Amino acid sequence: MEVKLNGKVAVVTGGGGVLCGIMAKALAKAGAKVAVLDLRAEAAEAVAEEIRAEGGVAMGLSANVLELASLQAAEAKISAEYGPCDILINGAGGNNPKGTTSKEFLTKEDLAAKVEGVTTFFDLDPAGVGFVFNLNFLGTLLPTQVFARKMAEGKGGNILNISSMNAFCPLTKIPAYSGAKAAISNFTQWLAVHFSKVNIRVNAIAPGFFLTNQNRALLTNPDGSLTARGNTILTHTPMGKFGSPEDLVGAMLFLLDDEAAGFVNGVVLPIDGGFAAFSGV
Repeated sequence: MEVKLNGKVAVVTGGGGVLCGIMAKALAKAGAKVAVLDLRAEAAEAVAEEIRAEGGVAMGLSANVLELASLQAAEAKISAEYGPCDILINGAGGNNPKGTTSKEFLTKEDLAAKVEGVTTFFDLDPAGVGFVFNLNFLGTLLPTQVFARKMAEGKGGNILNISSMNAFCPLTKIPAYSGAKAAISNFTQWLAVHFSKVNIRVNAIAPGFFLTNQNRALLTNPDGSLTARGNTILTHTPMGKFGSPEDLVGAMLFLLDDEAAGFVNGVVLPIDGGFAAFSGV
């Protein structure tokens, strides 16, 4: 699949991570100048350096997607060196243990006596739940406010949000993350309508299960074998495997290509090996 993004400026938040790092590299290979943004400056610069080593154009910047001033400073630097943003990938996000229950199901025994290390629904920390919502939802809204302004004032552009298959079917134990990603899917549709008159298309991809630094210990044991949760996931994934980061690239490039997907707006595309389509039977 050949997509040409020559002359485009792409901004990738969360670009120092495994999945968004691959996406940033694919954008550079397609000809875009890429600004890799991450809370960790060293992670952002590492991805940017890999891009430059392969002949691409990239810079790595530290930016906090929950702080307008941080994003505005990054936008000013990018605009000064590369020009205004044409493509925004809202990749920053994640979960937090404080928004997670210990068990899949609540039992009366859980309520009878408090057990050390067990978090029930009634023990969820509001601040932890709020952090997860903020990181995912505000962490998409604020970068869009900062980087889409010049798109709207100029010739338009493309925004790609990162939802999740658990926006279609919530997973056990992670109510905050599931709810936050459902909000991203809804926000994607809202933005697509809101920006439709200023030539900005807004879509999202919804990855299924990919092994990353965030979830590797949850899904696999130190010896590489599957944990109980990892095994459950694969038995409910019809293709019987985890996705590889490269599996996201084709969908991303398709949605960003104005020739291939110029009339595609407001969609949330699952990339999950059939997980969301499988009833379990």
